[in-house]
Amino acid sequence: MNAISREETICALSTPQGIGGIAVVRVSGKSAWEIVSKLFSKPLQPEQKRKALFGCVYDGNEILDEVVVTLFQGPHSFTGEDVVEIACHGSRYVQQRMLQLLQENGCRMATAGEYTMRAYLNGRMDLSRAEAVGDVIASESAAAHKQAVHQMRGGFSKEIDALRERLIHFASLLELELDFSEEDVEFADRTQLLNLLNEILKVVVQLRDSFQLGNAIKNGVPVAIVGAPNAGKSTLLNALLNEERAIVSDIAGTTRDTVEEVLNVEGIQFRFIDTAGIRETTDTIEQLGIARSMEKVGLAQLVLLLVDVSNTSQATLNEMLASIHAKARQDARVLVVFNKIDANPNFELKVDGSSMNISAKSGEGIEELRSWLVESFAPLLNESDTVVTNARHFESLRLASLSLEEVLNGMTLGVPSDLLTVDIRKTLYHLSEITGSISADDILHSIFGKFCIGK
Repeated sequence: MNAISREETICALSTPQGIGGIAVVRVSGKSAWEIVSKLFSKPLQPEQKRKALFGCVYDGNEILDEVVVTLFQGPHSFTGEDVVEIACHGSRYVQQRMLQLLQENGCRMATAGEYTMRAYLNGRMDLSRAEAVGDVIASESAAAHKQAVHQMRGGFSKEIDALRERLIHFASLLELELDFSEEDVEFADRTQLLNLLNEILKVVVQLRDSFQLGNAIKNGVPVAIVGAPNAGKSTLLNALLNEERAIVSDIAGTTRDTVEEVLNVEGIQFRFIDTAGIRETTDTIEQLGIARSMEKVGLAQLVLLLVDVSNTSQATLNEMLASIHAKARQDARVLVVFNKIDANPNFELKVDGSSMNISAKSGEGIEELRSWLVESFAPLLNESDTVVTNARHFESLRLASLSLEEVLNGMTLGVPSDLLTVDIRKTLYHLSEITGSISADDILHSIFGKFCIGK
């Protein structure tokens, strides 16, 4: 956004498009009160700030609608500017005509994310908090909402700012040494600097590595359902979802590609992946499906190995477990789910790890399985208040960790202070990118362009 466009007063519908009980039109900018006063039945005065006024909006000499107008005087508003919110009836005609009247009287339609961008540019929030606004709007589970709110309230920003301040302090001492280089004076204690760098690197790496968890929270915990053909994988998926979503058949190889479905359990979103049956086959298409299945195992946070207890030997079970452990992530949890216990309740299959008995067909054990899913993931949410959920933040933290490692290597090798400060500046730059202390216009437009119009 350039300086000229920021001088303009903008308007947009802030509630969803379509018919509703009410709709809210937001007006923001230095002329907001003046423009709305032209249309409203009552004059708008500074002493009315933070008050809601009932009246009529006029379209010429005719009443368009009875509305409630709320006034916010900058900088005490969302955008930091003078803001007027007009709550009108949710008729499509009323919404459209209201926006037309505002434009005819001096407003410009807001672009996507422009309100939040103005809030950032006016110092109402830093960049990471602004991005969190979009995450709150997009959150589809309690866990995702919790993390987004934590970030929106500045939890993540505070951690980053604390790291930056400590680095800036030592960087300034190193810079000071350069000013007195001829006198061979040391202002920055190298032992303290080394301890500080190690401490900061530990925090940065911890935040960087939390992105995997954050991505799972934001997009759903990936759960791979694997097993031999006809083990009941599709039946289990349908049972977990409480609806017929996956095709169930007695014909081996019915599921030839992965099928993904999302389920919200106790505020945590799980993304279930029903995979092709794992077996030896000469069918080219089925082979491709099995290969994709194993790829999904490598991406999953939780793996459910479904075993047909009426038609599986101990040797086959051991082979499947070995294949899964070879492909699964180190931090992935694997649960052996013994299925069809109604057909063979006295089976003798055994495993060293976690297991559970169910009947996907009758529903026996399904609730216990849902509980296991929650219990497996929920503790991770409490390990750290701050979890990185944004790919841009992850990249900045990754680059910051590399720069810090270069500083540490430089200190080990006895690199001069002027070269150390270069790498410290790199670290500060990457950390500053997160909160927007340093930000290019193209980055801003890329971020806020993903927001909806009206936010």
